[in-house]
Amino acid sequence: MDTFQRIKEHKLVAVIRGAKGDDVLSIAGALNEGGIHILEITADTPEVETLIRRVNEEFGDEMVVGAGTVLDPETARAAIMAGASFIFSPTVNVETIRMTKRYGVVSIPGALTPTEVLTAYENGADLIKIFPAGTVGPGYIKDIHGPLPHIPLMPTGSVDLNNVREYFEKGAVAAGLGSALVNTKRGVNPETLKEITDKARQFTDAIKDVEQQ
Repeated sequence: MDTFQRIKEHKLVAVIRGAKGDDVLSIAGALNEGGIHILEITADTPEVETLIRRVNEEFGDEMVVGAGTVLDPETARAAIMAGASFIFSPTVNVETIRMTKRYGVVSIPGALTPTEVLTAYENGADLIKIFPAGTVGPGYIKDIHGPLPHIPLMPTGSVDLNNVREYFEKGAVAAGLGSALVNTKRGVNPETLKEITDKARQFTDAIKDVEQQ
Protein backbone atom coordinates (compact mmCIF):
# COMPACT_ATOMS: atom_id res chain seq x y z
CA MET A 1 0.00 0.00 0.00
CA ASP A 2 1.42 3.39 -0.96
CA THR A 3 1.77 6.34 1.40
CA PHE A 4 -1.31 8.20 0.18
CA GLN A 5 -3.48 5.13 0.64
CA ARG A 6 -2.06 4.56 4.13
CA ILE A 7 -2.88 8.13 5.10
CA LYS A 8 -6.45 7.67 3.87
CA GLU A 9 -6.72 4.34 5.67
CA HIS A 10 -5.39 5.52 9.04
CA LYS A 11 -6.91 9.02 8.65
CA LEU A 12 -4.98 10.66 11.51
CA VAL A 13 -1.58 12.35 11.18
CA ALA A 14 0.26 13.37 14.35
CA VAL A 15 2.33 16.56 14.18
CA ILE A 16 5.45 16.76 16.35
CA ARG A 17 6.70 20.30 16.79
CA GLY A 18 9.33 21.45 19.25
CA ALA A 19 10.66 18.04 20.30
CA LYS A 20 14.33 17.11 20.30
CA GLY A 21 16.46 14.04 19.77
CA ASP A 22 15.38 10.92 21.59
CA ASP A 23 12.15 12.63 22.65
CA VAL A 24 10.90 12.30 19.06
CA LEU A 25 11.49 8.54 19.14
CA SER A 26 9.73 8.28 22.50
CA ILE A 27 6.75 10.23 21.20
CA ALA A 28 6.64 8.10 18.06
CA GLY A 29 6.55 4.99 20.22
CA ALA A 30 3.73 6.38 22.34
CA LEU A 31 1.72 7.27 19.22
CA ASN A 32 2.33 3.88 17.67
CA GLU A 33 1.15 2.15 20.82
CA GLY A 34 -1.99 4.29 20.78
CA GLY A 35 -2.83 3.35 17.20
CA ILE A 36 -1.62 6.40 15.27
CA HIS A 37 0.91 5.38 12.65
CA ILE A 38 1.38 8.52 10.51
CA LEU A 39 3.85 11.05 11.89
CA GLU A 40 4.99 14.48 10.76
CA ILE A 41 8.16 16.04 12.16
CA THR A 42 8.35 19.76 11.46
CA ALA A 43 11.32 20.94 9.42
CA ASP A 44 12.31 23.51 12.04
CA THR A 45 13.16 20.67 14.45
CA PRO A 46 16.90 20.49 15.16
CA GLU A 47 18.53 17.72 13.10
CA VAL A 48 15.20 16.86 11.51
CA GLU A 49 16.81 14.79 8.76
CA THR A 50 18.59 12.60 11.30
CA LEU A 51 15.35 12.15 13.22
CA ILE A 52 13.44 11.11 10.11
CA ARG A 53 16.08 8.46 9.47
CA ARG A 54 15.99 7.27 13.07
CA VAL A 55 12.20 6.92 13.14
CA ASN A 56 12.31 4.92 9.91
CA GLU A 57 15.06 2.68 11.31
CA GLU A 58 13.29 2.20 14.64
CA PHE A 59 9.76 1.54 13.44
CA GLY A 60 10.08 0.41 9.82
CA ASP A 61 6.72 -0.23 8.21
CA GLU A 62 4.86 0.37 11.47
CA MET A 63 5.11 4.13 11.05
CA VAL A 64 4.96 6.46 8.06
CA VAL A 65 7.09 9.54 8.70
CA GLY A 66 7.18 12.81 6.79
CA ALA A 67 8.37 16.38 7.14
CA GLY A 68 6.19 19.38 7.91
CA THR A 69 6.41 23.16 7.74
CA VAL A 70 8.38 22.77 4.52
CA LEU A 71 8.58 26.20 2.90
CA ASP A 72 10.81 25.64 -0.12
CA PRO A 73 11.91 22.94 -2.59
CA GLU A 74 15.43 22.71 -1.13
CA THR A 75 14.07 21.74 2.28
CA ALA A 76 11.68 19.29 0.66
CA ARG A 77 14.50 17.57 -1.20
CA ALA A 78 16.67 17.30 1.90
CA ALA A 79 13.81 15.71 3.85
CA ILE A 80 13.07 13.29 1.02
CA MET A 81 16.72 12.26 0.85
CA ALA A 82 16.49 11.53 4.59
CA GLY A 83 13.52 9.22 4.02
CA ALA A 84 10.44 11.43 4.35
CA SER A 85 7.43 9.72 2.77
CA PHE A 86 5.38 12.89 2.53
CA ILE A 87 5.93 16.65 2.57
CA PHE A 88 3.59 19.00 4.45
CA SER A 89 3.61 22.74 3.84
CA PRO A 90 1.58 25.52 5.46
CA THR A 91 1.22 27.34 2.13
CA VAL A 92 1.01 26.70 -1.62
CA ASN A 93 4.51 26.79 -3.08
CA VAL A 94 4.32 25.35 -6.58
CA GLU A 95 8.05 24.64 -6.78
CA THR A 96 7.91 22.69 -3.53
CA ILE A 97 5.03 20.61 -4.89
CA ARG A 98 6.94 19.91 -8.10
CA MET A 99 10.12 18.96 -6.27
CA THR A 100 8.18 16.59 -4.03
CA LYS A 101 6.45 14.89 -6.93
CA ARG A 102 9.71 14.68 -8.89
CA TYR A 103 10.86 12.19 -6.25
CA GLY A 104 7.56 10.34 -6.15
CA VAL A 105 6.70 11.52 -2.64
CA VAL A 106 3.24 12.54 -1.40
CA SER A 107 2.69 16.31 -1.51
CA ILE A 108 0.37 17.93 1.05
CA PRO A 109 0.46 21.74 0.80
CA GLY A 110 -1.62 23.99 3.01
CA ALA A 111 -4.40 26.10 1.50
CA LEU A 112 -7.50 27.91 2.67
CA THR A 113 -9.36 29.56 -0.19
CA PRO A 114 -10.94 27.66 -3.09
CA THR A 115 -8.42 29.30 -5.43
CA GLU A 116 -5.47 28.10 -3.34
CA VAL A 117 -6.96 24.60 -3.07
CA LEU A 118 -7.44 24.30 -6.83
CA THR A 119 -4.04 25.81 -7.62
CA ALA A 120 -2.28 23.32 -5.37
CA TYR A 121 -4.18 20.36 -6.80
CA GLU A 122 -3.69 21.38 -10.42
CA ASN A 123 0.06 21.63 -9.79
CA GLY A 124 0.29 18.06 -8.57
CA ALA A 125 -0.58 17.99 -4.85
CA ASP A 126 -2.02 14.67 -3.71
CA LEU A 127 -3.93 15.97 -0.71
CA ILE A 128 -4.72 19.52 0.36
CA LYS A 129 -4.25 20.55 3.98
CA ILE A 130 -6.98 23.01 4.93
CA PHE A 131 -5.04 25.30 7.25
CA PRO A 132 -5.78 26.85 9.66
CA ALA A 133 -8.90 24.70 9.90
CA GLY A 134 -9.90 26.13 13.27
CA THR A 135 -10.60 29.47 11.60
CA VAL A 136 -13.30 28.02 9.36
CA GLY A 137 -14.56 24.87 11.13
CA PRO A 138 -15.84 21.51 9.87
CA GLY A 139 -18.59 22.96 7.69
CA TYR A 140 -15.97 24.56 5.47
CA ILE A 141 -14.87 21.13 4.25
CA LYS A 142 -18.37 20.54 2.88
CA ASP A 143 -18.44 24.05 1.41
CA ILE A 144 -15.19 23.49 -0.50
CA HIS A 145 -16.36 20.09 -1.70
CA GLY A 146 -19.44 21.71 -3.21
CA PRO A 147 -17.59 23.11 -6.25
CA LEU A 148 -14.48 20.92 -5.85
CA PRO A 149 -15.75 17.45 -4.90
CA HIS A 150 -12.80 15.64 -6.52
CA ILE A 151 -10.09 17.20 -4.33
CA PRO A 152 -9.17 15.31 -1.13
CA LEU A 153 -9.00 17.59 1.91
CA MET A 154 -7.24 17.29 5.26
CA PRO A 155 -8.08 19.81 8.01
CA THR A 156 -5.17 20.78 10.26
CA GLY A 157 -5.07 23.35 13.04
CA SER A 158 -7.31 23.22 16.14
CA VAL A 159 -8.58 19.74 15.32
CA ASP A 160 -9.44 18.09 18.63
CA LEU A 161 -11.56 15.36 20.19
CA ASN A 162 -14.63 17.61 20.15
CA ASN A 163 -14.63 18.21 16.40
CA VAL A 164 -12.51 15.53 14.69
CA ARG A 165 -15.43 13.27 13.88
CA GLU A 166 -17.44 16.13 12.37
CA TYR A 167 -14.58 16.98 10.01
CA PHE A 168 -14.79 13.46 8.59
CA GLU A 169 -18.58 13.58 8.44
CA LYS A 170 -18.24 16.73 6.35
CA GLY A 171 -15.95 14.99 3.87
CA ALA A 172 -12.34 15.10 5.10
CA VAL A 173 -10.19 12.12 4.10
CA ALA A 174 -7.63 12.71 6.87
CA ALA A 175 -6.88 15.13 9.71
CA GLY A 176 -3.71 16.61 11.15
CA LEU A 177 -3.44 16.59 14.94
CA GLY A 178 -1.18 19.10 16.66
CA SER A 179 -1.04 20.12 20.30
CA ALA A 180 -4.40 18.49 21.02
CA LEU A 181 -2.49 15.21 20.74
CA VAL A 182 1.21 16.04 21.22
CA ASN A 183 1.96 19.08 23.35
CA THR A 184 5.74 19.15 23.69
CA LYS A 185 5.59 22.24 25.91
CA ARG A 186 4.56 19.92 28.73
CA GLY A 187 7.82 18.03 28.43
CA VAL A 188 8.45 14.40 27.58
CA ASN A 189 8.39 11.96 30.47
CA PRO A 190 6.62 8.69 31.34
CA GLU A 191 3.48 10.54 32.43
CA THR A 192 3.15 12.69 29.32
CA LEU A 193 4.00 9.76 27.05
CA LYS A 194 1.18 7.75 28.62
CA GLU A 195 -1.14 10.71 28.04
CA ILE A 196 -0.13 10.76 24.37
CA THR A 197 -0.89 7.05 24.03
CA ASP A 198 -4.24 7.48 25.78
CA LYS A 199 -5.17 10.47 23.61
CA ALA A 200 -4.14 8.61 20.46
CA ARG A 201 -6.55 5.83 21.42
CA GLN A 202 -9.30 8.37 22.07
CA PHE A 203 -8.81 9.93 18.65
CA THR A 204 -8.78 6.58 16.86
CA ASP A 205 -11.88 5.49 18.79
CA ALA A 206 -13.64 8.75 17.90
CA ILE A 207 -13.43 8.03 14.18
CA LYS A 208 -13.43 4.24 14.28
CA ASP A 209 -16.73 3.83 12.47
CA VAL A 210 -16.30 6.71 10.04
CA GLU A 211 -16.66 5.35 6.53
CA GLN A 212 -13.59 5.52 4.31
CA GLN A 213 -13.87 8.47 1.97
